[in-house]
Amino acid sequence: MKIAHVYIEHSIKQLDCTFTYRYQEEHVQKGVRVRVPFGNQVVTGFVDHIEEIDDTSLQEVSYDIKDIYEVLDEEPLLNEELFSLGHWMSETCIAPTIRCFQTMLPSKLKPRSKRKAILQEAWVKFVKYEGYTTKRQQEVLEEMAQRKSMLRKEFLQEYKSVGKKLIACGCLEVVMKEKEAHSSFSIPSTKECFTLSDEQQQAIQQIQEGDKHKVSLLHGVTGSGKTEVFLQLAKIAIQQKKQVLLLVPEISLTPQIVKRVKERFGSLVAIYHSGLNDQEKYEQYQLVKHHKVSIVVGTRSAIFMPFHKLGFIILDEEHDHSYKQDVSPRYHCRDIAIFRGEYHQCKVVLASATPSLETYARAYKGVYQLVCMKQRINGHFPNVHLVEMKKAMKKGEHYLLSDRLLSAIYDRLQRREQMILLLNRRGYTSILRCVECGYVTMCPQCDIAMSYHKTDNLLKCHTCGEVKQLPAHCPSCTKKKWAYLGLGTQKLEELIKEKFPTARVLRMDADTTTRKDAHEQIFKRFQQQEADLLLGTQMIAKGLDFEKVTLVGIINGDALLNRSDYRCAEVTYDLLAQACGRSGRGKYKGEVIIQAYDISHYAITCAAQHEYLSFFQQEMQYRHLASYPPYTYLVSMVLSHKEESIVVEEAFQIKEKLGIHKEYRILGPSSLLRIKNEYRYRILLKGKQHSLLKDVVKEVYKWHYETKQKSRLEVDLQPIILD
Repeated sequence: MKIAHVYIEHSIKQLDCTFTYRYQEEHVQKGVRVRVPFGNQVVTGFVDHIEEIDDTSLQEVSYDIKDIYEVLDEEPLLNEELFSLGHWMSETCIAPTIRCFQTMLPSKLKPRSKRKAILQEAWVKFVKYEGYTTKRQQEVLEEMAQRKSMLRKEFLQEYKSVGKKLIACGCLEVVMKEKEAHSSFSIPSTKECFTLSDEQQQAIQQIQEGDKHKVSLLHGVTGSGKTEVFLQLAKIAIQQKKQVLLLVPEISLTPQIVKRVKERFGSLVAIYHSGLNDQEKYEQYQLVKHHKVSIVVGTRSAIFMPFHKLGFIILDEEHDHSYKQDVSPRYHCRDIAIFRGEYHQCKVVLASATPSLETYARAYKGVYQLVCMKQRINGHFPNVHLVEMKKAMKKGEHYLLSDRLLSAIYDRLQRREQMILLLNRRGYTSILRCVECGYVTMCPQCDIAMSYHKTDNLLKCHTCGEVKQLPAHCPSCTKKKWAYLGLGTQKLEELIKEKFPTARVLRMDADTTTRKDAHEQIFKRFQQQEADLLLGTQMIAKGLDFEKVTLVGIINGDALLNRSDYRCAEVTYDLLAQACGRSGRGKYKGEVIIQAYDISHYAITCAAQHEYLSFFQQEMQYRHLASYPPYTYLVSMVLSHKEESIVVEEAFQIKEKLGIHKEYRILGPSSLLRIKNEYRYRILLKGKQHSLLKDVVKEVYKWHYETKQKSRLEVDLQPIILD
């Protein structure tokens, strides 16, 4: 008898095993989706492996083996590499196996019952010559015999009534096919009109020749020409009949990089990111699976594309925390890239002007190859000025825009040059507070103050998405005096327009980029100089290249230093250094003005002086003294429940179960902010043996679901942010 071992779609730890089903169809094979009975339900499953058993083996089975109802795929959805990767992720991320497979596939192919159908298109196909009666009909048939098939919409536009008659008489037929991606880019020119700098040439050569290193860190200052290095590596891979994956951390970075890659390689490029709808993602996935493209540009989820022969995997802005998934399976793109690089025997290139401390430490020790690009293509860095806001405000200057920044903005407007203003916060203000009694409007489901959005006159929680109307009076004292405390991008935009009425301003934050292609449209308008000033949150701080931007202003430059997270200095340095890099990238000299209350902090002074190595050395001293990564490993366990007493009780049960161990420290349980009406407590393990920490946490995780604890336990084997 033929049986299939199937993971069912429910991604919970209690069901993280295969279930056995009988089948007759020959096309049941490893990696296809099937419809199977499960209890009183009919669910979608994913075939892990198949086998044949004899009657003797069948008699030893203590349960009835049910039949597979339906096979949903004609061929496996995942190749052997991705199948192995799914099992590896389940082990290394402590996540249900089926959830890993679901994560790797586009929505329309996920092994789950609730999914949208794959769109179909009507095509006209040539069948035979017989039956035509006119010369024109014969001409059309001869043309269609050459073309083989044509989209029905285009066919009827071109051949009109003649075409309809040929379909009616059976010379042509209409067939339905899966909708495919259609490239709007023509074949690019083969003439390359650029000259590589010496550093670019050396970097390409070093990466190619660094055979003993599987991973290279390309540490290039902002404006050093890293993107051109990526394009040259892609060209080399394509010449070798190999593929290239180029990752960027956020969708806001894709429009410019996509434009450059498609200008160079045309229809050989596929795009994959969260801004695509489900059908578009499916179409791009199919292009890669059927070997129709050689380059994929995308964000985090593109790491799972079904490549057959990779030449390079490139992570641009490798330091960015967006490469870490914060829901199960909690993988890091860097780890997946290295896994796939080993499988394909290809080089993984991690690139950044501000590498993560973990990555640079590995390169510093020689674990990774270190490739440096220390000079800008245009030969000069922007001048950076620090403005201490405590002193500025004592002089009577505006608490948001200092006199120096206001003067610099006026100067650029006069010279018709462009500016970027960075504020790492969206909305009109942070807090809505009653002037009379001090009441602050809090989110009813989270322990977080709601933000006021003036355009919509609404209060929004940026954590759970809760939206409320602005109350007419204070719920506490009934007064109607509200104070708008803090600062948001809407308020900054309003202030700029008040100070400079003729300035053309574009705002870019999570509120102005909700529509499809919004990032691309804003960047396009700014690139075409339809605006003088682009202001926004951190999404405008990195990776962007506008030649006429000669001023970058950074508001509240030290705001991130107030966070409790141990990475706050690193995050601050990254943000400031990246933002500084947006100024003066063309032929015009650049200037940066950083406004902060503490301008003496080494994260700020090092960013102002473009001194990554100095920052690295100082920050590593702190990490060593405090025993934080990269000197140790951290593992996080977060318990959540609507009743706080349950979370506290179970958290201390886990701590007791962990006991006292000389190889690791236990931190907590500590209370976290309530989110979506759930109380949360966290336990941290800190130690130097990652494998030991993983084994310990796996035992706790197993105990938690086997004893049917009431709280939800979320495990992260490499937490990035601990706020």
